[in-house]
Amino acid sequence: MATTTRTAPSKGWRSTAELPLRPVTPYQARPDTVAGRIPLTLPRPSVPDPGFRPSAFAGEAVPFQVTAFREGHDLIGVHVRLFSPTGEESLHRLSPLHDGFDRWCVLVSPTAQGIWRFRFEAFGDDFATWAHAAELKIAAGVDVALMRESGALLFQRAAAEKTRPTAERRRLEAAAARLREATVTDDAALEIVRDGDLAAAFAARPLQSLVTIGATYELLVERERAGVGAWYEFFPRSEGATVQQDGTVRSGTFRTAAQRLPAVAAMGFDVLYLPPIHPIGERNRKGRNNTLETNPGDPGSPWAIGSSAGGHDTVHPDLGTLADFRDFVNAAADNGLEIALDLALQAAPDHPWVTEHPEWFTTLPDGTIAYAENPPKKYQDIYPVNFDNDPDGIRAEVLRIVRHWIAQGVKIFRVDNPHTKPLQFWEWLIATVTDENPDVIFLAEAFTRPAPMQRLAIAGFQQSYSYFTWRNTKAELEEFLGSVSDETADFMRPNLFVNTPDILTEYLQYGGRPAYRVRAAIAATAGASYGVYAGYELYENVARPGSEENIDNEKYEYKLRDWAGAQARGDSLAPFLTRLNEIRRAHPALRQLRNLRLHWSDDDAVLVYAKHLPAALSPDAVDDTIIVVANVDPHSARQTTVHLDTRQWGVRPGDSFEVVDLITGAEWTWADHNFVRLDAFHEPAHILHVKKEQR
Repeated sequence: MATTTRTAPSKGWRSTAELPLRPVTPYQARPDTVAGRIPLTLPRPSVPDPGFRPSAFAGEAVPFQVTAFREGHDLIGVHVRLFSPTGEESLHRLSPLHDGFDRWCVLVSPTAQGIWRFRFEAFGDDFATWAHAAELKIAAGVDVALMRESGALLFQRAAAEKTRPTAERRRLEAAAARLREATVTDDAALEIVRDGDLAAAFAARPLQSLVTIGATYELLVERERAGVGAWYEFFPRSEGATVQQDGTVRSGTFRTAAQRLPAVAAMGFDVLYLPPIHPIGERNRKGRNNTLETNPGDPGSPWAIGSSAGGHDTVHPDLGTLADFRDFVNAAADNGLEIALDLALQAAPDHPWVTEHPEWFTTLPDGTIAYAENPPKKYQDIYPVNFDNDPDGIRAEVLRIVRHWIAQGVKIFRVDNPHTKPLQFWEWLIATVTDENPDVIFLAEAFTRPAPMQRLAIAGFQQSYSYFTWRNTKAELEEFLGSVSDETADFMRPNLFVNTPDILTEYLQYGGRPAYRVRAAIAATAGASYGVYAGYELYENVARPGSEENIDNEKYEYKLRDWAGAQARGDSLAPFLTRLNEIRRAHPALRQLRNLRLHWSDDDAVLVYAKHLPAALSPDAVDDTIIVVANVDPHSARQTTVHLDTRQWGVRPGDSFEVVDLITGAEWTWADHNFVRLDAFHEPAHILHVKKEQR
């Protein structure tokens, strides 16, 4: 029985190969077999666990892929039928990847939030099968009459379909008649076989047989910020902090921190992430550089949450009031910034939870409560929550806290160490919160093993920190970028932070300013989301001895920085970060992840990749192609030959095209093999835009 279709009144998608909607009559499946008449296997997007949905963000170019084949030499076609959250239906034709694995693919960009459904449909492509055979046989003088009559019958069959436009049906009838005319030569018959207009008509409305309909799958499409954004992190207590006459530091407030918002926005960032803003415990408070000794005025770690002043639903009195925080959120919005708030489910020894709910923690045999450890690090100022003690009570309290901050205007939560809490807790919390507020986003600070990192993403985290900070060589970056842009892209979105308060890699410690520049360039162009912790633009690169974090770590003290002075002296990376974010906003190809393709160079320190977004999927309906060539050795100048597969952006191998370097403004004529020289001390990376005019 034919399925019914309806046309969408307004599109919630963009596609590279959309077809007119048509009814489809499936081939009668056999009840005693699992496989369809034309097998459809390995569908994507997908997740390893069928109990969860793959995900995308609104406007993401999603590859819909499937493996499909049939016996013998007859050709097949494959469609994907999409159903939007409102039930609008669309049909899209897949193309073979010609990768030797019978994979088919089409790019579709869903633009509407919600749960989409999709299914793959394979069919015998009767016109393509005939055209392929006729091309060979008529040219060879084999079975010519049979080929011509077979084509005439096929054209008549197509012309009888009332869903085709009238002019097209007449053209098909005329083609059938000409194939039967005795006066039409074989060469003229071959012209009909090769007629581009006829081929286009059959591509749009193929003659189908053995139609096989696959299972229906779901795809969760979330708002764009779930996958795209430039993040900036600062400690509000440091912004506007002042040194008193006695040498102690007076904390900055939400009001003084708001004065920094225009500068963050001017650099082009989209999200401002704040470490915990709650009262900080007094007991076991850490001093400078994570010591157990505190001096008067030491503010303690913001992650040691809770004191007599309150807990997770309270703001630190030094920062201001809850009303001040709401004003800060509104001021950020006025500057085009969203606030991301840290959600750290742990408690200082004097958190109200400790006395009100001691059962929420782990009690040791000696009667003390276990503090947090991440050997060799010890956090005596933090008690981890035991989620197996009163799980219902803990769930209710955390949900209350999240709802509380949503009510204050927060829609993004950066979750501290989620891999140290039960996975099922996060699945429940994220589902509960996003059912109520679909725009809420959770970022997982999951610096952990691949399995838990990926499972957190599958369970619902929209973004995740990643191994990017420790992937610095060309080989490491190629492996990492190839994986996150393909293997895990259906369910995990990495946020490529270049640094954090806890992470100052050896690459940054010893790579000097070139290291800071090239890491920012790669993060901003390879990732759809990337992040910077304050101080990066000042090249802060001195580590605490024996560690991988900054000395005089801001987690344990106020950090007074001279932003304006550094920029006036030319000692700030802020202009470069500003330019990177300008480039990201101007080029939609960079606001994608799955479109990243690795290319090649002859130098083991020169990384090459490109991103292309076809006009059909671009919000401005213009092709956009960016090529990035980066010298990842911050200590040298490198010169080499770069090798490109230009077919990715529609340029034939050997043909030339024009590029402009979006950092320096230099222009060159390039082809598929190009000489480059990148001096780490001058400009370690090319960010090249392929100009539309090609020659």
